[in-house]
Amino acid sequence: MQEAPTMRKKRLTGKKIESLVSEIAETYKGDSGINFIDASNLPVRGKILEILDLLFEVLFPGHTGKRTVTKSNINFIVGDILCEIYSELSRQIERAYQYQCRIQKCDGCDCRTMARNVTQHLLSRLPNIRKILKGDVKAAFDGDPAAKSYEEIVISYPCITAIATYRIAHELYLEQVPLIPRIMAECAHTKTGIDIHPGAKIGRNFFIDHGTGVVIGETSVIGNNVKIYQGATLGALSFRKDERGRIIKGGKRHPTIEDNVTIYAEATILGDIVVGKGAVIGGNIWIKESVPAGVTVTTPAPELVYTRPGKRTVKSKKGKVKREKGKGKKK
Repeated sequence: MQEAPTMRKKRLTGKKIESLVSEIAETYKGDSGINFIDASNLPVRGKILEILDLLFEVLFPGHTGKRTVTKSNINFIVGDILCEIYSELSRQIERAYQYQCRIQKCDGCDCRTMARNVTQHLLSRLPNIRKILKGDVKAAFDGDPAAKSYEEIVISYPCITAIATYRIAHELYLEQVPLIPRIMAECAHTKTGIDIHPGAKIGRNFFIDHGTGVVIGETSVIGNNVKIYQGATLGALSFRKDERGRIIKGGKRHPTIEDNVTIYAEATILGDIVVGKGAVIGGNIWIKESVPAGVTVTTPAPELVYTRPGKRTVKSKKGKVKREKGKGKKK
């Protein structure tokens, strides 16, 4: 039996490696964006994730388990963490600014001073972020009958990880820090399945129940006391293009969700529309037009089909039950 070509033993010789290296290197020429050659001024993703962990230790002291926090040592621990965050984050933000200057061919920026100022601003915002997160945790506790304690929510609920990360990243986004806010947001997305763009504006007492598959776009605006279930999307419609066929970026393109709105699972709300105060959006709904305040939006009841051995039972939309004889088993 003749051996198939794919089964024959092949050797990766030095000559083949040299040829392969040349071929791959050729693909690097002229590329930008997917290469990181001579790009020492890019922020380091691993460092950003370490900084996020440090920020979580400040926001939720003791819950990470990395440090034993007591009433007597908390000031020392928080002070130590803040110093480490300031040193590491300012360095990464400086690299992000240097990257932006390289792209924009800007020679006059003091990236180091800008980075230190932004880092100090974020640290000064941490007390306020903690106050807002307390409301988010309370909203989760009040909104989920299965929740047993605040501690359970902070330690285990993916929505708190996603929302806390968003609230940190949003502060950096407002300061126009390149790259880093999105790195943080996508880290939370990877961990939780919840995708919140750092540019979104989200009010107080925000709760995402279950969470997997939730998408909140960059220009979304969410009011206070809003509850969203898994799989819901606040997205954009098809994008306008310029005369060269390129997508026109910027502008308000995502929904505004006003106070006290509930959005159930798998609802899709698209475009620059408004869902009014107190509205309820049912599951598996596609919405492209504004919804008035206090309105409940649902789809018609589907026709349910119940199958039993030997019979087919159909429950119609009007609730009437019809029975049809099916084929029985052959004897």
